[in-house]
Amino acid sequence: MAEHARVVVIGGGAMGVSALYHLTKLGWSDVVLVEKNELTAGSTWHAAGLCTHFAHNLTIQTMRAHSVRLYAGALEAETGSPVSFHRCGALRVTREADRMDEFRHVRGIGRYAGYDFHILTPDELKEIYPLVELDGLVGAIYEPDDGHVDPSQATNAMAAGARAGGARIHRHREVTGIAPRPGGGWEVATGDGAIVAEHVVIAAGTWAHEVGRMVGLDLPVVPMLHQYLVTDRVEAVAARETELPIIRDPEESWYLRQERDGFIVGPYERAGTPWSVDRVPPDFGMELLPPDLDRVEHIVAAAMARVPALAEAGIKTVVNGPITFTPDANPLIGPAFGLANAWLLTGSSMGVMEGGGAGRFLAEWIVGGAPPMDALAVDPRRFGDFADRDYRLAKADEAYGNQFAIHYPYEERPAGRPGKTSTIHHEMDAAGAVFGAAYGWERPNWFAPPGPPRLAPLSFRRAGWFDAVGDECRAASDRVAVADLSAFSKFEVAGADAAAFVETLGANRAPRRDGGMALTHVLTPRGGIASEFTVARLAADRYYLTSAAAARRQDHEALGRHAAGFADVAVTDVTSAYGVIGLMGPHAADVLGTLTDTDLAPAAFPWLSAREATVAGIRLRALRVSYIGESGWELHVAMDDLPALYRAILAAGGPYDIGHYGAFAMNAMRLEKGYRAWGLDLSTERTPFEAGLDRFVHMDGRNFTGCDALRRAAGQAPEFRMALLEIDGDGPDPFGLHPVSCDGRVVGLTTSGAYGHRTRKKLALAYLKPSLMPDGAALEVEILGDGFPARPLDAAPWDPDNERMRA
Repeated sequence: MAEHARVVVIGGGAMGVSALYHLTKLGWSDVVLVEKNELTAGSTWHAAGLCTHFAHNLTIQTMRAHSVRLYAGALEAETGSPVSFHRCGALRVTREADRMDEFRHVRGIGRYAGYDFHILTPDELKEIYPLVELDGLVGAIYEPDDGHVDPSQATNAMAAGARAGGARIHRHREVTGIAPRPGGGWEVATGDGAIVAEHVVIAAGTWAHEVGRMVGLDLPVVPMLHQYLVTDRVEAVAARETELPIIRDPEESWYLRQERDGFIVGPYERAGTPWSVDRVPPDFGMELLPPDLDRVEHIVAAAMARVPALAEAGIKTVVNGPITFTPDANPLIGPAFGLANAWLLTGSSMGVMEGGGAGRFLAEWIVGGAPPMDALAVDPRRFGDFADRDYRLAKADEAYGNQFAIHYPYEERPAGRPGKTSTIHHEMDAAGAVFGAAYGWERPNWFAPPGPPRLAPLSFRRAGWFDAVGDECRAASDRVAVADLSAFSKFEVAGADAAAFVETLGANRAPRRDGGMALTHVLTPRGGIASEFTVARLAADRYYLTSAAAARRQDHEALGRHAAGFADVAVTDVTSAYGVIGLMGPHAADVLGTLTDTDLAPAAFPWLSAREATVAGIRLRALRVSYIGESGWELHVAMDDLPALYRAILAAGGPYDIGHYGAFAMNAMRLEKGYRAWGLDLSTERTPFEAGLDRFVHMDGRNFTGCDALRRAAGQAPEFRMALLEIDGDGPDPFGLHPVSCDGRVVGLTTSGAYGHRTRKKLALAYLKPSLMPDGAALEVEILGDGFPARPLDAAPWDPDNERMRA
């Protein structure tokens, strides 16, 4: 007879066992884990066990911090099982000024989250790590609460805690198939019989790709070989009374930690080695690969130069084994696209470091129905079908080689590109576009002036493309400018129930008339913002919805779930079928008017309305809407017709000196309007009330997901409230994730920022805690370690009454 469980977790590494453990902590005791070998087989058992708070993303930093807290005491105290966590602290050293800016930025994130980071001078570094040579170093960052753990002990302690909570763990039980059940849930076939479960979690690590194929998934994970060396006794280490901190040199790409009286040194070569990309050997489990020291000898030599005591040691062991990488080096944590109650918890190259927190994160998502924090950085649906075999191989190799690279704001890495392109990609390129990638699409970020070079140096401070973006903003505000917006996600909703579908989709009402438009937010049961759609009513039974490029899979699933409650409604993803040109500026109507007979006068074609129109002989959908605060249209047209439309617009715009604008200019201009961006300012963590979107919430007589939560919240003071801040001073331009302080106390965090070229203001959106801010108290935004005065604006600094867009 089949075994039954509420959740079955496939994979007994640190991440899978952590999920099992945390499910039991949340009261779900009827859970089971299956592992085809021993617990920790694959990557966990041979991991170096490093644990850190350091991360460039708040959610990942929080997950890593939970792992540290769990391993550092809570787990051992609860279970009585040894964990062997060493709170030795950790250092990252650098020779580069940009790296110091990166350290300061990460420290700022940690300051908001309550984690302890210290910026050190070289002399302060020497006091903490006497064995280091300071030659060329300009500073360091110190994380006193970091350390290392015994991976096997930590995993087995979580297993003990899970068993105590009622979980069942089956070792040496191989999964041979996974199939959906007709009435819902899953049947997991194993060599020792089937397991029937409501939820299935794929936490298979090294085997994730093979297990994913069992449910029809092509997961973007690649096993990459990583080596580290364990040394013999080192006298300088043995003579110490306290353990040395972990030390990392990101420029030379190595880490070093004390292992008893010796060292472990782990190099990351610039060109990685993929392993068993399509199929892991069936008998592989707790084996290692032969050493390949020629690949890393030069990195180890650099480590010896930085810490000369390392050169005195002999090599005792070389560990060479696989760890999994995704295209962006972040794990896959969350729903599996297109599959009900199927979850992923895999793809982490730092499974022990992230495992404790990642397991809790997924467990809370499964139990609560929404992620506990913003999940965009880890949500598996951030990758689509563009992440094919060639893409994931190229990106995994890039991610491995950039393990210690500086993470600049606005950075775009080139491997695996170009992917998807619109049919005017070559025209954009000829106009000087410098492209970024958005959900696999090539999208112009900014436009370089004629002649080489087209690239601008990366920086945490004022970007090299600053002047070019300023020209783009002025073209849109003074004349007319075009943009390729084809990367938008686009959906059609049709059927007799389409009006009822849209009316109950999100917090806002559906448009009441043909040609009407509205902005609606799909919410989680707790009232957090899951999706944002611009909705155009084409007819009573036909609607056109657009959303952020990166939200395509999340939004497709949200629409599909909602459609399941209606008898006659069909949702179609038409993203690739339509290209989009943004035509914006005070002369947009003049340009468009030469190409169409449609009446463009504000009375006939008002702001926030949609029309079917013929432009330059091409049938299209014209949406009078603007994300940049200028009068204009989004022109949605069949992708094959996009080049002809673009050429006609360019020709008609010649007399008006038509220009182009890209994503960076759009970001600056939307901030001047105070417009929120999904994925930056809007997430499942905050309600529309907290985001300052009250005008888009209509609850009377309506029922939508999250409505009850909003009704409860409507009678209470919000914990957070979003504000548009103007930042004074001559410091760096804001770009997001900067702590905001009041009287020396952190009261909030910026979510996005930019310099507004039209207003000549530095602007940032931020979530603030009103309860911590006395009326009229001065605010300060910390950017790269320095504080700058800031004040909330009562109205958007650019066209606060929307007169330009209505004109």
